[in-house]
Amino acid sequence: MKIEVKGVDELAHVSQQILDFATDEKIFMFYGQMGAGKTTLINSLCAVLGTEDKTSSPTFSIVNEYSLAKGSIFHFDFYRLKNQTEALDFGYEDYFYSGNYCFIEWPEKIPDLWPDSFIEIKIEVLEDDKRVIEVARIA
Repeated sequence: MKIEVKGVDELAHVSQQILDFATDEKIFMFYGQMGAGKTTLINSLCAVLGTEDKTSSPTFSIVNEYSLAKGSIFHFDFYRLKNQTEALDFGYEDYFYSGNYCFIEWPEKIPDLWPDSFIEIKIEVLEDDKRVIEVARIA
């Protein structure tokens, strides 16, 4: 699925489309250059899912947890990882296989640790407020 986004005011609708496409899948991997809008899209997805928690980039904490009525959302930012061992050390698998939503920025930092299936989201910057978002199911 390919979606052209012309501004942040479209993100709630786009987020719902992505969640509808994902059906039962709860692991999402986000790709895009720095500043492409990965965190902004994740914040919108969290809002559409119904969290009332304040969402933000987990750049320094590596993972943030947000509460849902039933379950949690785990938001990862692996940009600062030096190697995959760091993800192993904090027990990434407890999060990935918890049955909760996992939104993962910079998954290319942990290529050997990916689950068997996930939703891949690639964000391409066209102009200041315009993006193309490609969504695919990987199994």
